[in-house]
Amino acid sequence: MKKLINRPEAVVDEALEGLVAAHPGELRLAAPRVVVRADAPVAGKVGLVSGGGSGHEPLHAGFVGAGMLDAACPGEVFTSPVPDQILAATRTVDAGAGVLHVVKNYTGDVMNFELAAELAAAEGLEVRSVLVADDVAVENSTWTAGRRGVGGTLFVEKIAGAAAEAGLPLDAVHALAARVADGSRSMGLALAGCTVPAVGRPGFELAPDEMELGIGIHGEPGRQRVPLAAADEAARMLLEPVLDDLPAAAGAPLLVFVNGMGATPLIELHIVFRAAAAIVRERGFAIGRSLVGSYVTSLDMAGCSISVLALDDELARWWDAPVRTPALRWGA
Repeated sequence: MKKLINRPEAVVDEALEGLVAAHPGELRLAAPRVVVRADAPVAGKVGLVSGGGSGHEPLHAGFVGAGMLDAACPGEVFTSPVPDQILAATRTVDAGAGVLHVVKNYTGDVMNFELAAELAAAEGLEVRSVLVADDVAVENSTWTAGRRGVGGTLFVEKIAGAAAEAGLPLDAVHALAARVADGSRSMGLALAGCTVPAVGRPGFELAPDEMELGIGIHGEPGRQRVPLAAADEAARMLLEPVLDDLPAAAGAPLLVFVNGMGATPLIELHIVFRAAAAIVRERGFAIGRSLVGSYVTSLDMAGCSISVLALDDELARWWDAPVRTPALRWGA
C-alpha cells in the first residue's frame, strides 16, 4: 500500500484540518469531525446537515458552503458518523428555521441520524430528514435495507441547499429534497477495488480483463462481474438500467452526472459522458444540465458511476443557483 498519509488512524482528522486550512474564512471545525460554513448559523435560514463515512470526498465536507450544506459530519473511513456528531452539527446550524438532514440509505447512517434527530427534538429543535436511495444496481446489500444512496445525494444537497439559501421554509425545502431524492437514479462500475488505509489491501480483486458492475461506494463488490468493456459499452451497461427505472416523460431534459470513483482521470470520464449523451438522445431525452468529475468517490477505486435526474423549470433553476463550496462553485 502506497498512501500519502502519516498514520492510518489519523487520516480523517488530518484531512479535515487540511480542508479547513485550505478554505480560511469559508469553513470551520465546530466540534470534532463537524465541518460547518464559517458564518453558521445563518439567521432565518433552514440548516442543511449531511454526513457519512469518510472516503467519499469531496462528499460531504467538500459541499459545505453557501448554496449547499451548512454542516457535514464525516465518520471514520466507510463508517457512519456517531449521533453526538450529528447532534452537534444540528445545534450549530440551527437558526430557528429548522434543520434538514440529508441521509444516504445505509443502515448505520439511517440509525444514527434518526437517533440524533430524536435527541435534537427533545431539545426543542425542529428536524426533518430525507433519505437518498438512488442506486438501481441492488435492492438490498450487506450495507443497506433497500437501495443504496450514491451519486443522487449530490443532486439533493445542491438543489435543497439552493432553496434553503433563498430563504424557503423547512416544509418547502424538505418537500423539494424529497422530490429530488425520489427522482434520482444511479449505477456504477469498478475497474479496480479500493484500499482502506487501516486495512492495507483492496476490498476486492479484479483480473486485468474484468470489471465489476453495480458497485457501491464503500468498496463493496457489485452485482455482477463482467468482461472488461470499452467506454461506449460500459456507459450503456450503466445508463440503460438507470433510464429504464427513471420516472421521466419522453423528451424530458435530464441532469446527467458522470462521476469518477476516485482513480479515474477526467479524460476517461468525458469519453463516458460522450457515450451517455448519445444514449440519452437515442432514448428520446435531452441533456438539460451536466456534471462530470469525481465528486462521490470510493477512495482510490478506479471506475465511474452515472446519475440522472429529470428536470423541470423549478429544479433547473435551483441547480443553476449560485453555490460556493470547496468542490462546487458557480454563479455570483
